[in-house]
Amino acid sequence: MNNLQSILNGLMRRYKERVPDVDKVINAMISEELIGHADEIENDHIAFRTMGVPHLGIQSLEKIFLHHGYVKKDYYYFEEKQLDAYWYAPPDPTLPRIFISELRVNDLSPATRHIIHSYTSEVTTDPVSQLNLDDPSAVDAFLHCGLWRIPAYEDFTALARESEYASWAIYNRYYLNHFTISVHNLKEGYNHISLFNQFLEKHGLVLNDAGGKFKKSPDGLLLQSSTVAGLIEAEFAGGEKHPIAGSYVEFAERRVLPGYRHLEPAMIRREHRREGFEAANANRIFESTYSSQTNKK
Repeated sequence: MNNLQSILNGLMRRYKERVPDVDKVINAMISEELIGHADEIENDHIAFRTMGVPHLGIQSLEKIFLHHGYVKKDYYYFEEKQLDAYWYAPPDPTLPRIFISELRVNDLSPATRHIIHSYTSEVTTDPVSQLNLDDPSAVDAFLHCGLWRIPAYEDFTALARESEYASWAIYNRYYLNHFTISVHNLKEGYNHISLFNQFLEKHGLVLNDAGGKFKKSPDGLLLQSSTVAGLIEAEFAGGEKHPIAGSYVEFAERRVLPGYRHLEPAMIRREHRREGFEAANANRIFESTYSSQTNKK
């Protein structure tokens, strides 16, 4: 197993431990014979949330994946949520794309900026630059460690009033925000997002309905849906415990590009399908961890 695969495996292992919906979805897929084993799932992409502050943010985290052969692609701006983002193409088409977003901290109110900086100022150099990126266990440990002190609950709630992205990131840090099941290669009856959503709801999964239960790009070629993040018991400073949003599962259908629709299904590969992301879709998918959605569970 190469170093990159070890890093990705470490991310998925801990993500599954924190997100019960992952096993719920996988077990449902096995029970209805969509797959025989979890390894058969095609992971469309994984996503991280970061803070746009000195020494951190996209410019820091992306170094891990660029080092291992990922290629930086399109930029996205989310005005409503004060976010920047990029996606990264993998060195091998069997590996997931990566989507990294960053909170535009300087766009927030002075009070919110003050709270964020009171934590992130503890990071005085870029932590990734000090990592041995060829040591997968070191990278795995870094992606699951605290970068700053455990937040106080009053700070968490104050951040949430202005940016639920900020409150999620101040507590969860670099924990994997979601992984994404590709549905277009599943068997007939499940290989379209609307059909797969029906399957998920039949098995008791609650879907993010911000902007509709599936989000569709203007070209009609990228359709996405997601579960609502489950609540985890978070321990804040002083041992205070409260339920907060954890991570979630996303689903994507990438339709065949017009120039390749003549191909037989067996001939269709990743390069024949819609690539990249869609800002309007992602804008609503972000809300899978927002209280407007998690309060429904």
